Amino acid sequence: MNLPARIPETERPRERLASQGACALHDSELLALILRTGVPGANALELARALMLRYGGLRGALAAPLPELRQVHGMGTAKACSLAAVLELARRAHIEPLRSRDLMSHPDAVRSYCIAALGHLEIELCMALFLDQRLHLIECCELARGTLNQAAIYPREVVREALRHHAAALILAHNHPSGAAQPSAADLALTRQLKQALALVDVRLVDHLIVARDQAVSLAERGQL
Repeated sequence: MNLPARIPETERPRERLASQGACALHDSELLALILRTGVPGANALELARALMLRYGGLRGALAAPLPELRQVHGMGTAKACSLAAVLELARRAHIEPLRSRDLMSHPDAVRSYCIAALGHLEIELCMALFLDQRLHLIECCELARGTLNQAAIYPREVVREALRHHAAALILAHNHPSGAAQPSAADLALTRQLKQALALVDVRLVDHLIVARDQAVSLAERGQL
């Protein structure tokens, strides 16, 4: 990993992980293992620390947009893709248990997944969890992404995706990068329009979750669906 010679071999991240386990490592050390190599003037550990400082911590570094990461000094395409792959693997591992559950009976699991997927984003993104007749997950898909405070969602496009996935129901989720999880008038209007559009093709809107950082508001639980 191009670590400086002054660090004893037993104190290097890879050796510490092998002897003490991953839990013993700091975030920057784990990130350095993913980056693998540094650049002239900075080893992998220093590069990892700089990346975390730039993006406000581990979560921000892993969630940074791929095109932006590629432009960071010392990163490049290979390192940026490695970080993106780690984040996607974590997302898939998180969602895997949902595929064998009745999601109506496990609202906390759905909420947890949506927070993990959307809570860290700096732009607004809308996604849908498409469900079968048993309310088991078929697929989770991104529907739209936008600016800091807006992502354009069109009911006809959601209906088309629901039909393409042969869904019997769906859960809509989007984030508020501002940090306020309260539904806006536009959120409520979209929910009504989408519910009506889906009903025309016998697809049920189970819930609409609004995510803001580490919290999620369920419109179904609030009686606003």
